[in-house]
Amino acid sequence: MKNRYKMMVLVLMSLLVSCNTATDKKGQNDDQPTYVVSNDEAISDMSIYNLPSQWTNQDGEAVNFLDYRGKVLVTVMIYTSCQIACPRLVADMRTIKERLPEDQLDKVTMLLISIDPETDTPERLKSFAIENHMDQEPWVFLRSSEANTREFAAVLAVNYRRISPIDFSHSNIISVFNDKGELVFQQEGINVGPDAIVKQVEKAISAM
Repeated sequence: MKNRYKMMVLVLMSLLVSCNTATDKKGQNDDQPTYVVSNDEAISDMSIYNLPSQWTNQDGEAVNFLDYRGKVLVTVMIYTSCQIACPRLVADMRTIKERLPEDQLDKVTMLLISIDPETDTPERLKSFAIENHMDQEPWVFLRSSEANTREFAAVLAVNYRRISPIDFSHSNIISVFNDKGELVFQQEGINVGPDAIVKQVEKAISAM
């Protein structure tokens, strides 16, 4: 696990260097939004809030990770047509949410990110959310371009590849980010149990 964290740190650092270089070249990518953070709101170099990628949620709204600043993020990468591992990961996420105290849920965002953006349109994500009774806060479903999805997967050390027109082989990892967007915990596997993640979420909330 320590080696995994070291690798993720290196990946995130390289991505942030690339992002900073790109934003320094003003006018070369005008359709890419630039977010300015004042000094008194400074975020660490290891925060995903530095990533400039844009995403679309299940309601068709354009968002970026900075929009979730101030919330503890519980994150998993799935795809909605998955029939084996993803339903279990979704069930694990629901169990984590149910185990959290009700008065802490406003400090948490449960984030599900699609690895199949071609199929998982906002409409499909919305339908999936409704079908699974996950269409209200703190649930958020996101999709983006293939490049942005691969970039974020690299940050999480999540591997995935298409093995058929409708199926993917992928890592089963649930990640926890603190309210500053810094990765603080990961759990690999399905049906592992929510105790460790719930403990880390509560710890991150208490540190806010």
